[in-house]
Amino acid sequence: MDEKQFYQLALALLPNVGPISARNLVSYSGSLEAVFTNKKRQLTQIPGIGLSIADAIVKKSSFEDAEQQLERIEKNGVKTLFYLDNDYPWRMKPIKDAPVLLFYKGNADLNAPKILGVVGTRRPSAHGKEITENIISDLKDHSLLVISGLAYGVDITAHRACVQSDIPTVGVMGSSLDIIYPSAHKKTVEKMCENGGLLSEFPFSTKPDAMNFPMRNRIIAGMCDALLVVESALKGGSMISAEIANGYDKDVFAVPGRPTDISSAGCNYLIKNHKAHLVENANDLAEAMGWHHNNAEKPQRTLFIEMNEEEKQITSLLSTDVDISIDKIINTLVFPPSQVASLLLQLEFKGVVKPLPGKRYVLAN
Repeated sequence: MDEKQFYQLALALLPNVGPISARNLVSYSGSLEAVFTNKKRQLTQIPGIGLSIADAIVKKSSFEDAEQQLERIEKNGVKTLFYLDNDYPWRMKPIKDAPVLLFYKGNADLNAPKILGVVGTRRPSAHGKEITENIISDLKDHSLLVISGLAYGVDITAHRACVQSDIPTVGVMGSSLDIIYPSAHKKTVEKMCENGGLLSEFPFSTKPDAMNFPMRNRIIAGMCDALLVVESALKGGSMISAEIANGYDKDVFAVPGRPTDISSAGCNYLIKNHKAHLVENANDLAEAMGWHHNNAEKPQRTLFIEMNEEEKQITSLLSTDVDISIDKIINTLVFPPSQVASLLLQLEFKGVVKPLPGKRYVLAN
């Protein structure tokens, strides 16, 4: 038995313990294993941990479930991603309510340099399906990962377009990995897993209950660099995803529709209220995100410019890739966001870096 993985499962399966409380438990205890060796009195002094939760920890009430989940994980070839692991999606790490544990089956890189989230109505028009397919297929040369929710409509259209164009795609689920929902999409899921995968925060045997889908939406919004909304009414899961993405400071894009189209009212609202950029095709999105710059030669590092140690760390990180988002810089170097913003501004004044659309930066020539 993988002891580390067992304790990760035991923490994630604790009743009434959410992501923030779980992180507090590990932080205040000093280690994952120490969470379960603390005394009740010590546990109740941790923010968010009351007597009932402390009692459950002391009694190790989640251990049996953890053992059962671990058996099924090993049997089904599922990988768990703990929030402290290097392969946990780094875009999710700064998000306070991000899941402490994710269940993943597939071979796509969840830390791909460019990730696009796609959401939209479950009843798209023929035009909505066509524009989704066109945007996806036209982004093929940008080496990106596409994530969506595996739902009817725009979601499954995006996944199938990725399969058709050999673009890695991951379905983020509102159920556990062993319950494909909707079941009608099982054949598409099989093809997706050849060059993509499935991702969920829910342990085995979790049904697709309604309350799970807003939780699923925050993963889509948190994992992507850009979120594309294709045909959405004023209310629904797509609008929730867009609002969450805006809250996470992600770039949101929406395809406009006619003023009389109820199915596009949400997209028009997002654009009109400056909550989404208007896009009509893949080129609009790629240009706004600065993805075209990835085709340029990697710039040489500027020499003979005086820099402090923190500035050198940023330029060293930028030298490893063509361009990097500010979120990745913050997460990799573990600097406060305000400090990173200040350092990047200083480096921009010195002519060492230049900003790109989509909150990305590249070394200047």
